[in-house]
Amino acid sequence: MPSQLAGLDQAKNTAIDLGIKFGPKLLVAILILVAGYYVGRWIGKFFDRWLGNLRLEPPVRLLLVRLVRLLVVGLFLIMALQNLGVDLLPLIAGLGVAGAGIALAMQGVLGNLAAGLTIIFTKPFRVGEYVAMVGVEGRVESINLFTTRLGHPDRSLVVVPNRKIVGEILHNYGEIRQLDLRVEIARAADLERALAAIDEVVQASARVLQEPAALIGVAALSDKSIGISVKPWVKVPDYVPAAAEINQAIVEKFGAAGVEYPRAAREIRVIEGSQP
Repeated sequence: MPSQLAGLDQAKNTAIDLGIKFGPKLLVAILILVAGYYVGRWIGKFFDRWLGNLRLEPPVRLLLVRLVRLLVVGLFLIMALQNLGVDLLPLIAGLGVAGAGIALAMQGVLGNLAAGLTIIFTKPFRVGEYVAMVGVEGRVESINLFTTRLGHPDRSLVVVPNRKIVGEILHNYGEIRQLDLRVEIARAADLERALAAIDEVVQASARVLQEPAALIGVAALSDKSIGISVKPWVKVPDYVPAAAEINQAIVEKFGAAGVEYPRAAREIRVIEGSQP
């Protein structure tokens, strides 16, 4: 029993000695870290306002601000460790080894990050433009550091990893698209009347853009029909509804103008068989 009490007294005395020796240093280190946190926030806000004048893309701006904050906090962390008397060389070596292992384990994430920065700086497309890439298409809703989000015409959302975009073929339609409609009329119909009716429909559509000018003309000929190509330009959100509205308006206009559609032709052959 006396030996146990002596051991407790020794542990108590040791704890008191350590508290006296390292307590003030630990308190100072904590204060340094708290100061680093608030200084990092302040410098980050100042840096963010300065970047606002450069008109950078939001993801790049956010990344740079976070890097600055992390750098400031890292400097204060080094100061706190030095105050505690920690030898930084073995710590830095260990962090380097750990960083290499983390980099190998996160190749996909780092690949998306590098590709995201490439997209943001090279700007092959912007938010609001309609693009087709890697087998998908849609309106660009957002460009992040790791993914690009596309709004599909069926109101679904397509999330594409950035590493799938860089180095692949990309079709950027921009903010407007050209409809590709086709109308068939009878060969005997009045072609000029049909073209005038289609042009009137296109000009009357509120969704069709005046510039670039719509392309309307004969696209194909056959024995029974004439194919007319109708290619007006519309904004990306109007692509689907404009096609439906123009088709319906052409049907109604042809009916009022008396333009005939090609009739379905049937060929009947009568084969006379020999009598036995």
